[in-house]
Amino acid sequence: MTDHEHYEAVVVGCGPGGAAAAATLANNGVETLVLERGVDAGSKNVSGGLIYAEESAPYTIDGLFPDFREEATERPATENYIHNIAGDKVKTFDIGDLHHHDTEWADSVLRRKMDSWLARRVHELTRETGGGLLTEVHATGLLREKGEIVGVTCEEIDPIEADLVVAADGVNSELARDAGLMDWEDPEEWFQGVKAVAEMDPDLVNERFDVDDDEGVAHLFSGDLFDGVRGGGFLYTNEASLSIGTVFHLDSIADERAEPQELLDSLLTHPLLAQWLGDDYRELEYSAKLVPDSKKVAHESPHRDRLVLVGDAAGQMQAQGPIIKGMNHAVTAGALAAEAFVEARSRGDPHSAGEYYERKLHDEGVMDKLRPTGYDVVGKLGEVGPIDDVTNTLAESAVGRFAVRNLGGLAERAYNSPTLVSMIPDTKLPYVTLPTVIAEELGERVTDENRVEPPELDDRIGDLTYDVGEPHIQLLDNSFEASGTAVTACPVSAKDFGGGCYRDEMVETNGHEEHLVSLDTQPCVECGTCAVVADTDWDHPAGGKGVEFEQG
Repeated sequence: MTDHEHYEAVVVGCGPGGAAAAATLANNGVETLVLERGVDAGSKNVSGGLIYAEESAPYTIDGLFPDFREEATERPATENYIHNIAGDKVKTFDIGDLHHHDTEWADSVLRRKMDSWLARRVHELTRETGGGLLTEVHATGLLREKGEIVGVTCEEIDPIEADLVVAADGVNSELARDAGLMDWEDPEEWFQGVKAVAEMDPDLVNERFDVDDDEGVAHLFSGDLFDGVRGGGFLYTNEASLSIGTVFHLDSIADERAEPQELLDSLLTHPLLAQWLGDDYRELEYSAKLVPDSKKVAHESPHRDRLVLVGDAAGQMQAQGPIIKGMNHAVTAGALAAEAFVEARSRGDPHSAGEYYERKLHDEGVMDKLRPTGYDVVGKLGEVGPIDDVTNTLAESAVGRFAVRNLGGLAERAYNSPTLVSMIPDTKLPYVTLPTVIAEELGERVTDENRVEPPELDDRIGDLTYDVGEPHIQLLDNSFEASGTAVTACPVSAKDFGGGCYRDEMVETNGHEEHLVSLDTQPCVECGTCAVVADTDWDHPAGGKGVEFEQG
């Protein structure tokens, strides 16, 4: 075998999962090298986002990094609400009990600030054991010897061998795909999140949301304001800004030919938001990402040879109705993977860490949260076509509406039940039909005038920073039939917008017209949507290249 630089552990990605793994390894004296693709940790990362510390979790981010909440987060989410919407009628439920269940704390975060702070701490810790953190390094795949994974290959530096490889490289993990542990074949397995960060003075946040400096609010939205696409919206208060976004099932976006930026604008311009956004809306950043649906893709055995997957790379994103948790599970998984390696090494067999890691995920209850039994038993049944049709018809019928009107406080209590929420099927019933009926039957009309004018798509993508270098997406079939869905589903393209990542056009070839899709990777936000809905060959840009988020 060719001689390669060797470390005990290589961690790819310095988000919460990678940082947790690296810190735990370093704290146990393991020589650890961390590779980060961005110019800075967080420059490639997007989240809604709330980060949780669960009471039942064996690891929390503030347990690993004691100053975390004081230095890296925005505001604690002390209040939680969900708004059922039908036109201008709204019925709001307090879902604080649901979000405070098994919760020590939950804070809003902006990923650039949070991840870059984590990266500085990780670099300090890993340098003490002979490693460190390298930024602007793109780990392109896995190094193998006689068919076995022994390290990683990189675009900017020579291959690196390690006794443990931690893939914390996100939802578009090239390492997981290289190992055959992830694919992009089914849009039903993914959500797409799109977010705007809007500037707001801290005193104005306090006034408009009726909170103090050490308080914050999390709002969720569902109903008919998203044109029947399955999913919903969110608004989180940050220290000096708001995170406002939407999260939808990707197959629903594709089937409805919905355009993500228009769905976001439907939320931004709804009368309900006038009280919070006022007349001075100023957008700081527009971003997007894919989100794995853990109920379907959380890997039961997230390892192969010396490789272990953590966080989004392992599908460890819990999105079950109003429960949206991912970063906390990545932290737990990263620390458990490191713990597994330390244990395996102490037994003289470091390369068996993956088996220990898999066992720990199950023993610590992580997999039960990501793949709840209630969904397997009840939720999937509700997705069967005839049953789905019947339940939607019943909810909209006179009988269903009578039942809703006479629920009393039962509806709000149902929204606050972790057991019932874990059973929610991935259909229009819980995301569109039932919230709409609840608002129509129980809601009150909102009369505020919303004067927000969201930026046009070209302004949004023009304000982002890009340096793509070589193209990282290749169209394998540029026919509209094969790749046309990317035009609408891509968050930086649109049918009526000539710029953006994807465009469709009629091209005259040999005397006849063809409907084709063309591609420009320059304004790409690297969300990976096109890899799922179109016929493409997709890779990350080189280290330090591509989009750079300032908020995240």
